[in-house]
Amino acid sequence: MFKNHPKGLIGAALSNMGERFGFYIMMAILTLFISSKFGLSETTTGYIYSAFYASIYLLALVGGLLADKTKNYKGTILTGIVLMAVGYLIIAIPTPTPVPNMGLYLTLTCLGLLVIAFGNGLFKGNLQALVGQMYDNPKYTDRRDAGFQIFYMFINIGGFFAPFIAIGVRNWWLKIHNFDYNASLPELCHQFIGEGSAMPPESVARLTEYANAAMLDDSPVNDLLAFSNNYLNVFNVGFQYAFGAAIIAMLISLVIFITNKKTFPDPALKVTSNDNAATITKEEIKMSAQEIRQRIYALFAVFGVVIFFWLSFHQNGYSLTYFARDYVNLDVININLGFTSIKGAEIFQSVNPFFVVTLTPLIMWIFGSLKSRGKEPSTPMKIALGMGIASLAYIFLMVFSFALPAKESLASMSVAEIDAIRVTPWVMVGLYFILTVAELFISPLGLSFVSKVAPPHLQGIMQGCWLAATAIGNSILFIGGILYTSVPLWACWLVFVGATAASMLVMLSMVKWLERVAK
Repeated sequence: MFKNHPKGLIGAALSNMGERFGFYIMMAILTLFISSKFGLSETTTGYIYSAFYASIYLLALVGGLLADKTKNYKGTILTGIVLMAVGYLIIAIPTPTPVPNMGLYLTLTCLGLLVIAFGNGLFKGNLQALVGQMYDNPKYTDRRDAGFQIFYMFINIGGFFAPFIAIGVRNWWLKIHNFDYNASLPELCHQFIGEGSAMPPESVARLTEYANAAMLDDSPVNDLLAFSNNYLNVFNVGFQYAFGAAIIAMLISLVIFITNKKTFPDPALKVTSNDNAATITKEEIKMSAQEIRQRIYALFAVFGVVIFFWLSFHQNGYSLTYFARDYVNLDVININLGFTSIKGAEIFQSVNPFFVVTLTPLIMWIFGSLKSRGKEPSTPMKIALGMGIASLAYIFLMVFSFALPAKESLASMSVAEIDAIRVTPWVMVGLYFILTVAELFISPLGLSFVSKVAPPHLQGIMQGCWLAATAIGNSILFIGGILYTSVPLWACWLVFVGATAASMLVMLSMVKWLERVAK
């Protein structure tokens, strides 16, 4: 697979795989952790989730600026890894639930998320820039798209295993304390603690039934308040131990990066100096100011389009995870390992990375076959096709959502009624299959397009701008939560159908221009 690619690609891919393993442990459980830890609604949780996810990519712009200014890409990346480990440590320290001081503990959690976001900003875009620089060598230029697809595949190997670790650690801690996992219990426990006797009778009945079923020793639950407090505390400490596993992943990534550091390109060596200490790259001397402007315009046009892809795609850790919790039959997914079980709504976060890893070689083969016959679509055309495929994914989910009641209707339904309307897990698998195909047409090829079109002296900042565009899409992720809790489910998904379909049409209108600029 790595044959005929730069030597440093495998080291960069493995470093990113370790970092992504830790990151996706956190992302698999983040929204459910915030909801269960602090008793926040899906909408309020969405504001925190959106701000965090946006800051991850927005701070990548800062990381790109720092690396471009100092030309110390490797040092910036190493600093990012250390900061992310510190951020995970802040969140991983066990604290009581329900929290004795909402403001203090929520602020502490948000501080940890901010440190993670800043570390990620120093790491993510600059490592991608280093990979792009490997393919500036004419020997490897024509393999740039394939190189970024391999790099992207290794990201998702880490992402595939991460949710299993997160679920396993959380459920192991529950089992030690004589509890079984139930996705619906945290929300009901918080509701009972907050409302007590004012809680709707249907909800009290569901809490009672779920609580008794969650006791592994079959002992009856006579005190719902005591059970609610105890279950929430154990449930969330288990989540925090899962965050601790992310720290180990970061240390592995650090070791891999340091070990392979010498195989990575050094941007400082590509710089020539004049007597005034100004820096100009050799490639820049050959590039006119008009060409630079055209390249920047083209990049920002693509950035604008992909905003709507990320708005739709990153619902996977937010509204789609809540959908899995509330509407999918999770009982049929229960892998018993003895000391723990793999069961939970978070498990679907592994489906997307699995398909990335398994489908990447196939898609690379298809593109390679088309290239050998002179029929391979251009990178801009691939991105446009990807937007259309993303639209199909949400059309698929709409079909299965027409018969489902709105989220607000669940509160008045019995356990039997809710179980009767739950859909098969294969709905989520099918959804993520289609979304993954779309992702493979957009994300790795978008990175390749940026590294190819960006002026040489702006590589880091343009990679940062790609991530900043992602940040804009992520900053409005909370829209998914608002729609999920306030409109029929099919109408919620229709919004994302429209966003991705409109983006496809805009991209198609620009393809010829983008192809000319990229030549």
